[in-house]
Amino acid sequence: MTDKTLKNIVILTGAGISAESGIPVFRSESGLWENERIEDVCVPEALKRDPQKVHNFYNKLRRSLLDKKPNGAHLAVSKLQREWPSFSGGSVTLVTQNIDDLHEKAGSSDVIHMHGALLCARCECCGASWRQERDTFPKMPCPKCGKIGGVRPDIVFFEEMPHDMELIEKALAKCDLFLAVGTSGVVYPAAGFCRFAKSVGATCLEFNLKKSAVASDFDAGFYGKASETLPKFVDGLLSGKGLEI
Repeated sequence: MTDKTLKNIVILTGAGISAESGIPVFRSESGLWENERIEDVCVPEALKRDPQKVHNFYNKLRRSLLDKKPNGAHLAVSKLQREWPSFSGGSVTLVTQNIDDLHEKAGSSDVIHMHGALLCARCECCGASWRQERDTFPKMPCPKCGKIGGVRPDIVFFEEMPHDMELIEKALAKCDLFLAVGTSGVVYPAAGFCRFAKSVGATCLEFNLKKSAVASDFDAGFYGKASETLPKFVDGLLSGKGLEI
């Protein structure tokens, strides 16, 4: 790869980065997520049809995060966030499709959770969102407006718009380097981020166990465990060795 002046970096992470930490991948060939049909727990109609089931499902997932720890890939992202601005004068924007808190546990800040976050809840009555570490329930009063019946996990269901798309698009529009880590390349709009970044002249690299569905859109890929490949890449980038491992 030919190196060029790099300042602004956008990192997109997907289920693959957290799978190494023991968090199951959302999409499976069976159409199940944690032994539940996706249409029973991750669509707006499910919340209307059986709110208790939906709350119970996400309460269980939330509790399951307690013993999960970040791996080398999460730590490498955090290191790049901390050190890149002083090294290059640029920025690092971290966007994740994951709803877990492993980036935060690794020390990352300003994480854009485009599909929501398990440790957050929101109110459909007033639009408020807040950190929620304890269980939620259908008749839970909103701590902001006090209304009952509007509290839900702050998770983006199918058919809903991902969070912070305007912020993400602004970051992509000025990025010089786009990194996709542990992404399948089949979930849109995230699967289209690489083409967006390339359209503004960014170098695009993917880190995956195997080629993603949009691997041909990238300039290059590094295949294997991201917990091994990404730390090597980040160390090389911060030492001035460029875009190689």
